[in-house]
Amino acid sequence: MDPKELKQRYEAGERDFSVADLRNAALDGIDLSGAVLHGAMLEGANLQRANLSRADLSGATLSGANLAQADLSSADLSDAILDNAILEGTVLEGAVLNQADLRAADLEQADLSHADLSEADLTRANLESADLSGADLATADLHEANLSQASLERANLSRARLDDTNLEGTILEGGDSRLIS
Repeated sequence: MDPKELKQRYEAGERDFSVADLRNAALDGIDLSGAVLHGAMLEGANLQRANLSRADLSGATLSGANLAQADLSSADLSDAILDNAILEGTVLEGAVLNQADLRAADLEQADLSHADLSEADLTRANLESADLSGADLATADLHEANLSQASLERANLSRARLDDTNLEGTILEGGDSRLIS
């Protein structure tokens, strides 16, 4: 399926694009809110500024995809592969990312407030200045991640792996509570 066909079918009311092959597709600015892209192949796709709010991307492969400034609020990305993806400034508020592979992903200034990142692999991920307030990071792997200046207020970090993680200037609780490593 090419991007033009996807857009036409979506605009005609179709929502289920499970296992679609959209590798390296130019989908910047597309509106696919509420679409079902379960298991879709989106490796290297350009989804910059796309509206994927409430979309089902569970099990999708988004390795190296550009999702900068996209809206993925309340999206299901459980078990998705997002290694080396660009998610800078992306809205992931309330998104489900449990067991997602976010190794070496760029999540700088991303809004991950109230997101479910339980058991997610965030090894070497860049979360500088990200908003993780109220996020569930239980048993997440944040080994060698950059969390400098990030907000982790009210976040659940139980059993999370934080060794060699950059926590400089990170807000861990309320107001002025900061941990400088």
